[in-house]
Amino acid sequence: MIYPFNMKRTLFVVWILLALIWKANAASLLIPMDDTQKNHLKSYGIAFWTLERGVEVKWLLNYRGGSFLIQFVKEIENECLIRGVSYEVLADGRVNMLLNEISSPSQNMDVVPLQKAPKIAVYSPPNKQPWDDAVTLVLTYAEIPYDIIYDAEIMNGDLSKYDWLHLHHEDFTGQYGKFYRNYQHMPWYQEEVKTNENMARQLGFLKVSEMKLVVSKTIQSYVANGGFLFAMCAATDTYDIALAAENTDICEHMYDGDPADPNMNDHLDFTRTFAFHNFTVEKDPFKYEFSDIDVTETRKINMTSDFFTLFEYSAKWDPVPTMLCQNHTRVIKGFMGQTTAYNKDLLKPEVLVMGENKAGNEARYIHSEFGNGTWSFYGGHDPEDYRHAVGDPPTDLNLYPNSPGYRLILNNVLFPAAKKKKQKT
Repeated sequence: MIYPFNMKRTLFVVWILLALIWKANAASLLIPMDDTQKNHLKSYGIAFWTLERGVEVKWLLNYRGGSFLIQFVKEIENECLIRGVSYEVLADGRVNMLLNEISSPSQNMDVVPLQKAPKIAVYSPPNKQPWDDAVTLVLTYAEIPYDIIYDAEIMNGDLSKYDWLHLHHEDFTGQYGKFYRNYQHMPWYQEEVKTNENMARQLGFLKVSEMKLVVSKTIQSYVANGGFLFAMCAATDTYDIALAAENTDICEHMYDGDPADPNMNDHLDFTRTFAFHNFTVEKDPFKYEFSDIDVTETRKINMTSDFFTLFEYSAKWDPVPTMLCQNHTRVIKGFMGQTTAYNKDLLKPEVLVMGENKAGNEARYIHSEFGNGTWSFYGGHDPEDYRHAVGDPPTDLNLYPNSPGYRLILNNVLFPAAKKKKQKT
């Protein structure tokens, strides 16, 4: 049909007015985190980027996989397009209906406001290898900024600058990951030993194990004063082992120049630890295991049946574990590491198991409070590399933008933004 000029002009004006009305009512951006999301991992980066610019993000717990609701700002919409993040534009009426649905007592959902981007530090050695850490991989992929700190920075008091600390796959016992038997002649291993010994001397310690103990206790004080700690793989159990072994020597001569205490397990103090008690330290310096906390060598689960299940919590009554478990699936495929999973029988009573493999009596994902802060431990090395070996290339997260295993890491990154910082003592 051919319209007269004035008719076409009128239709054009009407179209513009309707578009303006629609835009005025399009007050919010919804970033869905269910199976409709093209890139879950970069969605967390959008939320963090938004917080950095002073715009509040509402975390919709248990709504479509833990979606994010943000005031409509054109720059945020553009950033979603640039990063390939799926979003929906919602009018005020639709937002009100959504929030009413979430607030209903019959729905296991809640709204948690995220107000300030946390300052993030990653405890990582200067000679870190590219295969070493899933957290730095996903932070980089999600475009979430972080600082690298190590022993010198911690000893200098720099932890007070940060809201959230991740422990790189460190061996806090001073045994260099117990790689001696297989890798003592490798240049990277020798460099790691040299770097740590030089650092210990510079900081006034005779042994690396003594330095790591003081670093561990400093981190513990950081958590007690309101910090948020996240660790994976061997950084979890070796951290607690180091604290428990404060009054005994668990390092053999190849690690610290003198023999270990043969009665080391009689002198462990479990009152000092975060997560584990009643464990036995592995005395054999050549065995690639630290204690019976980890079940890597005793588990009888093959790759095809290796999964763990996330617990479902009450969003309105238990918001903390609910936040930490947000995902688009409750069943996560397992992955191994030097510390793969934890023997549930060795967990302290106050520890909350958020992910488990019941068949193997394994805890995979645990959490608790300590003083004014919190900690979370996550077993395994790389959620998208089942058996990551020394020397393997880093995982390309462009191939896994919807990884539920990596989402658990990023839940922890955003968690401090949702909780008011408690007054430090």
